Amino acid sequence: FEVDLYQNESACQTPLDRHYHEEILKLEKAGGRKNYRIFTYTDHDRFTNLEEHCQKVTDSDHEVPSYLAERMANVRRRRQDHRPIEASSLKSKIVTWEPSEEFIKNNHVINTPVQTMYIMGDLGPYGKLGHREYEHVLCTIKVDSNGVITVKPDFTGTKGAYRIELDGEKREVWKYTIENASVQVQPEEEEREQCVFRDVPPVVVELFILFICSFLQTLPGTLRLFVNGEIVSAQGYEYDNLYVHFFLELPNQWLSPAFQQLSGVTQTCATKTVGWDNVAYFCYPFTLEMFFTQGDESEDSLPQWPVLYFEVLSLDFWQRYRVEGYGSLVLPASPGLHMLTIPTWRPVELGTVAELRRFFIGGSPELEDITYVRIPSTFKGERLSRFGFRTETTGSVTFRLYCLQQSKAFLETSALRQRMQSVLDRLGGFSQQSSVYNVLEAFQRARRRMQEARESLPQDLISTSASTMHQSQEP
Repeated sequence: FEVDLYQNESACQTPLDRHYHEEILKLEKAGGRKNYRIFTYTDHDRFTNLEEHCQKVTDSDHEVPSYLAERMANVRRRRQDHRPIEASSLKSKIVTWEPSEEFIKNNHVINTPVQTMYIMGDLGPYGKLGHREYEHVLCTIKVDSNGVITVKPDFTGTKGAYRIELDGEKREVWKYTIENASVQVQPEEEEREQCVFRDVPPVVVELFILFICSFLQTLPGTLRLFVNGEIVSAQGYEYDNLYVHFFLELPNQWLSPAFQQLSGVTQTCATKTVGWDNVAYFCYPFTLEMFFTQGDESEDSLPQWPVLYFEVLSLDFWQRYRVEGYGSLVLPASPGLHMLTIPTWRPVELGTVAELRRFFIGGSPELEDITYVRIPSTFKGERLSRFGFRTETTGSVTFRLYCLQQSKAFLETSALRQRMQSVLDRLGGFSQQSSVYNVLEAFQRARRRMQEARESLPQDLISTSASTMHQSQEP
């Protein structure tokens, strides 16, 4: 169909259409097409597989999927491209007080941009190729912005061939297979790559640590907090198939690198019975890196510490979502290993109607602003009242946190000098490197004495000597 369409230059409207026209002309000069059955549609072509977007709830032929059903098909997308750098940018976008209709449609669910390519098959009878009614989708390949490739249906492998049965007088049946033809990495190359990572000398690691220390010395009042965390498990919840959504709130004077992701979603995990509780073991790792810079506040004021907010949700066989609990965790202020079990709660409504709705169709009261777990980010008053807000205690979530802190206050000149001395000794021998270090240290001492002597001299003597030197250099 595309060959017949783009053969005429008058049908070309976009630069992509003109590119197809040039490719078809080159193909004809080379002897024509060799394959008349299999072709592709890319993301920019005028083709959309409407059957893929139809999400039916019943088996009725007259059912029309709603807008929400179409958008909820991809609700479990994990990551977003937007990564807030400062706490102010995160706080300002938690709640939109006056959302427009377009904003509600675009932000009702999280949807990662996806590029799609269809591998098509022209299954028409011989002599009638190129008709749209005989085109069938053989395979759909999607690539999202995170680099995840999805192939549907999956590679055939040891399974039988896929079947397509045509509607017509002859009831033709076509069979096809999908094989992964990507070049596999050779075991030798993979082993060589692993050796490169293993053979990094410890001296390079030490030099990198010294570089970080020297960098921190240039930032007075700066604290670097590095957290290697793990969501270990969740226990004591009503429903099965749990997953945890979390994000980190940075208070004022806290910053994070541009590449740092401050939110995440775990995998959906089934529970197992351990004692009296149903426990879901996630073992989901995450990494957080942030910097605290001392501002104009007094030294006696205590800085606010970052807070990790999280919510536990469940997903059942009928794709019903339920909020199981909310919780918050203040990152530990002391370095080292911390095992923390945080209890959670969820808001409830009085009466049996809410519980029936939660049981049969899913859904439950949710927090519009998850920071309401502690102190809402939009709260500006002196007293926060939660009178009349009904909650119910649910289960708990266990975290394992490894905290690392770096600051100029932790460094001592003598300790840093001894560390530099040991690294230089390992680099090239004790005698030569120690002599180089002694020369550099003597040069620094001489330079300091020269500066002190220059500052102690009268200013008129310094200006007179400078003018005398200038006159002596003139011819």
